[in-house]
Amino acid sequence: MQGELSANKKATHSIERAFASKFAKSMFISVCGLAILSFIGTRMFTHIDLNLYGYMVGTIVFLGGFFYRFIAWGERPPTKIFIKKGLKLLFRKSTPKTTTEHLVTYRFIWNRGLYRWTQHILMGWGCVIAAFVTFPLVFGWMYFTMEENGYYTVVGMGIDIMTIKADGVLGYLFYNALNISAVMVITGVCMIIYRRLKNMQARAEQTVVYDFLPLYLLLFVSITGIALTFINMFLHGWGHSVMSLIHQYSVIVTLIYLPFGKLAHIPFRPVSIFARNYREHYAEQSMKHCKVCSEEFVSTEQSNDVVHVLGVNHMEFKKEDFHLAELCLPCRRKYRIAQFSGFPTHEVKVKEANQNAKG
Repeated sequence: MQGELSANKKATHSIERAFASKFAKSMFISVCGLAILSFIGTRMFTHIDLNLYGYMVGTIVFLGGFFYRFIAWGERPPTKIFIKKGLKLLFRKSTPKTTTEHLVTYRFIWNRGLYRWTQHILMGWGCVIAAFVTFPLVFGWMYFTMEENGYYTVVGMGIDIMTIKADGVLGYLFYNALNISAVMVITGVCMIIYRRLKNMQARAEQTVVYDFLPLYLLLFVSITGIALTFINMFLHGWGHSVMSLIHQYSVIVTLIYLPFGKLAHIPFRPVSIFARNYREHYAEQSMKHCKVCSEEFVSTEQSNDVVHVLGVNHMEFKKEDFHLAELCLPCRRKYRIAQFSGFPTHEVKVKEANQNAKG
């Protein structure tokens, strides 16, 4: 038995040592996976659209940036804890509901108002639809063949899935899926830009490069994409080659930039389900009472994890008879004020006006 365990350990170590880092291993596995799926989807590379080659290169570079960013983020002590515990709680009964609210209906944004929910729905689902259409086409997982009888055959992963009329409703939706998603993104982005320019609080918190540049990139990609359809329909293809290159370069630049800017939260968003499960599960077990006001403010497990992570990072916030992580947020703010004023404001039994505010 011990011999088998040692052999397994040696095999694991030998596999790990074959790569320079976790990033290298993740990237290698992903590229190999894409190649295998493309081999199957294109029927042994017999249906490849070389016009989409640039998008393929941009996607692979995007994956490299994503893995680099995700692994660097995942190696942080607090991230390790909630990902590890979140994975164990992935099959909670509430997971399907949480997944729907976070990734489909965006209910967590609904509490912030109808306007903000609408802009996120339009931009978010516009990007999702565009991704679901673009990536399968780029890697050959899906393509269309057309017979002389006016029917399209939809091919997915090398298998003929369905046959549809070229001038039918489904054919129209398939052909214009990217145009529909572009209109959704343009509308959502314009709503976001308008709010950030008009709302004084949002305006004070925004920076041009970090907050507005990603929106301008999405806007430019969507507009140039619609321009291609406009050129084909109304200009009889005049200038199509130039606009096609402009659109392709804009998509590639956006994909390369995506993992390193504010838009990185889009591929990271599914991890929020782990965090939600983590908070809910341990809150049901035991809640931590604030050392000053005695109100429940977080789960006991999360409070202990915060203390542990701070210790790992050599950040000690232990005071006379409590740890700062054992204070609720209002009492913690009051305690910080007390350090400057000399008056123990955190011991004053008066609640802040917005102490229990939600959203």
